[in-house]
Amino acid sequence: MQFSYKCTDCDKHYPIDPQLTVCPACRQLQEVDQPLRGILEVELNGKLTPDFDAIDLLPVPRAFFPPIPVGNTPLWHPQNLCRSLGFPNLYIKDDGLNPTFSLKDRASFLVSAFAAQHEIHEIVLASTGNAGSSMAGVAAAAGQKVSVFLPAAAPEAKLIQALQYGATVYRVAGSYDKAYDLSLAYSHKFGGMNRSSAYNPMTLEGKKTVSLEIYHQLKGIQDYLFVATGDGCILSGVYKGFRDLLQFGLIERIPIIISVQAAGSNALYRAFQSDKFERQPAQTVADSLSVDIPRSGRHALKQLRTYGGQVIKVSDDEIIAIFNSANGDLGKV
Repeated sequence: MQFSYKCTDCDKHYPIDPQLTVCPACRQLQEVDQPLRGILEVELNGKLTPDFDAIDLLPVPRAFFPPIPVGNTPLWHPQNLCRSLGFPNLYIKDDGLNPTFSLKDRASFLVSAFAAQHEIHEIVLASTGNAGSSMAGVAAAAGQKVSVFLPAAAPEAKLIQALQYGATVYRVAGSYDKAYDLSLAYSHKFGGMNRSSAYNPMTLEGKKTVSLEIYHQLKGIQDYLFVATGDGCILSGVYKGFRDLLQFGLIERIPIIISVQAAGSNALYRAFQSDKFERQPAQTVADSLSVDIPRSGRHALKQLRTYGGQVIKVSDDEIIAIFNSANGDLGKV
């Protein structure tokens, strides 16, 4: 398999280079308070058989991945929930069983391997909490240094988790968006690799493995897929995995993907209605989804439009009610 970068805005191709994060040409068009322009995707060229291993579709040789069991998480078929909702073919992909309990481990796993391959010893990122904890945990297995920029509102537990893994944590007096900008300024000044979502092409590429696993587990694809969405990078990664499968002729269509946003952090939902991203301070109990400007928003919106996806929003009251219901009656989940 051969790998290169392709700009998601202008379609220009580039060789994979650790110094290249976003398309240099499209970066010049970046506007303030808008999602990233010039996000780079990894393009694949070669052949793929149905019995492929997901790691072979990633642009880093196996030898560079850290010794930590990321991915291959179970796909639950919750019988009680299926009966109560009337959907007999409902499945739940449980990425809470990754090493740091988050889907973000998929991105961190590839970022760590990419850094090792190119002898980069410090990884920098902004996070609402999960990505920072994830990168710290995965990098600890690889012996790499991690510096995390967390907004002041990030949950204490996630701060502690990152510290326990040995990361240097900077608390930012402001939102995730301010933490994101500070992480970029830090890496530009002091070097290292910035892992912040969408800015680093490996984050999107690592997250695509969840789609590849679902394909193997279901021996095909489902009709609908619901994806919790904050900055849009996971959503874009899910699409990328299915697009790879479509490219190699292993599936005939992309499933209809439903992006689910918290009502208090719903920039993608609003843009889906208006085709405009307008900054609005995020405020939601779903702290992992709390972003003012979704950095992968343009790319995510483009894919939703192209493949017939949808965006819905749920209120904090609904989120809390579902959480309480699940914890009160685990048999239904």
